[in-house]
Amino acid sequence: MSGLPDPRTFPDADAATAGAARIHALARASLGAHAQGEAHALDAEIDEEFGRLVAAGAGDALAEVLDMAPSVTIHRHLRRALARCLAAPIGVQGGLGVALFAIPIVLVTARAGSQAPARLPGVLHDAARLAATLREHGAIGGSQAFSLANALVGTAGIDVRALPDIVAASRLGAADAFAPVVLPKAPVDLPEGEAAQLRFVVGGALAGQGFELGRDGASTAWMRPFAHALGGQLTVPGASVLAIPRAAQCLPAALMSGRAAQRDVSAQLFASNALRQLRASVGEPIAVIGAHRAADAPGGGELRLSLSSPLDPREALGFCCPLYPWERVVDVAAMLIDLLRDCRVADVRTLAGLHADRDPLTGGRLLFKPETIPPAVDVTIH
Repeated sequence: MSGLPDPRTFPDADAATAGAARIHALARASLGAHAQGEAHALDAEIDEEFGRLVAAGAGDALAEVLDMAPSVTIHRHLRRALARCLAAPIGVQGGLGVALFAIPIVLVTARAGSQAPARLPGVLHDAARLAATLREHGAIGGSQAFSLANALVGTAGIDVRALPDIVAASRLGAADAFAPVVLPKAPVDLPEGEAAQLRFVVGGALAGQGFELGRDGASTAWMRPFAHALGGQLTVPGASVLAIPRAAQCLPAALMSGRAAQRDVSAQLFASNALRQLRASVGEPIAVIGAHRAADAPGGGELRLSLSSPLDPREALGFCCPLYPWERVVDVAAMLIDLLRDCRVADVRTLAGLHADRDPLTGGRLLFKPETIPPAVDVTIH
């Protein structure tokens, strides 16, 4: 659709340890399998390997399998396999275990520069009220027997490296004790202006084999009252906080969807503010999307969206759009193009080829305006 190349660099296949390389080979074989039965058998081996690493508490080894994946297709396949493994209830005894889940929360914050710096403490003062809202609407797979951690949790708190410890701490004891999972809180610093930040509300549900967390995933009736109840616990003087929840998922899937939601909301905030500014001063803008190398971006590359007008001699307004290792460039580019269409931007252009991180003249991040695109670069107009 966009013709944009992938600006990221994935690890060399020979750089992985023997254990990680074996799982990569299983994923590669599964993706290339000609028969569904063969693919299922290979995926079962991947599941077994992941289960062994989780049970052994080998968080570093588990993270190495994902971090050293040599391509986006293998990384996507392994992320999905890990999500499949963590979706099953843990430590089933007498027919019941604990199904861990996380609700991604995009926090849209706004603070005027004249206001003092502010911070959300990262503590849920009334987790019981939030749980009651979820129960009322059957938001956790219809389960009524679940508990929530009393913390806003950051991405590191539920990322791959942390999973084995969370699983170990969530197993039912001999007396079938069931208590909220304990996770580190992640306070939220509120920068000047608007920002979209990501946190998670994490919990565990008593569940039997066959429990489906997303059984009622299409229902969104719980989201508005949940967001209202959560927002009431996150008020700080001199700032506004809007909580945007997403559906509860197992921890690996929640992290993936949360990252994408935060990025998408950030893009919406940028487009809304930039378009308002440009349309009020110089009229309709032109959008340019390119793939750029960037050492400080995930995987060493990102997409960049610039908005500018030939009537404005100033630099373009730009948004740096991260590409997470499980995402395809075409999907992220489609998100940006669809957003611009929704904002009624009539002239959207994508650039062929890979582009540098920095402008050689200014030293700042390279953002293209239509008149600064090199003649040799092919341009697609959408």
